[in-house]
Amino acid sequence: MDLRKFVRDIPDFPQKGVLFRDITPLLKDEEAFEFAVKEMSKPFKEEKIDIVVGIEARGLILAAPIAFYIGAGFVPIRKPGKLPWKTQRKEYELEYGMAILEIHEDAINKNDRVLIVDDVLATGGTAKAAADLVEQLGGEVVGFDFLIELIDFKAKEILKKYTLFSLLKL
Repeated sequence: MDLRKFVRDIPDFPQKGVLFRDITPLLKDEEAFEFAVKEMSKPFKEEKIDIVVGIEARGLILAAPIAFYIGAGFVPIRKPGKLPWKTQRKEYELEYGMAILEIHEDAINKNDRVLIVDDVLATGGTAKAAADLVEQLGGEVVGFDFLIELIDFKAKEILKKYTLFSLLKL
């Protein structure tokens, strides 16, 4: 299935000079969404993953069904102030500014095998911040799972010590 036709390019969002990859058409289409989840799950189905971490916002949408499909638990990593319990936080750089991610202190157990899921890999800053949070809590990052990798950003260099899977390379 050609998933590229379900990704809408939106120039100058969230700010001028940024080309946003909108996956809402893919999420709306039952067959495309199911195909994407199954294909993103395949590389990690036999890896004995304990926890699938989803990064806010669109990574949460993909991570939960992937966790279900591979037989793992699901944990959200969110923007500040969105989680109701004690959290660990990590500040990091985006391609257009600074941001912060948080995870519950008790979300990951020591030696949990963790898969981190997000919709788009661009500079790698968000993904690296998520890995740092998982590792701070004692988890082992087994890999990263992305719907889209923006190859012009060369984020693989930042994440070179990890296994990466990207369903689409744009």
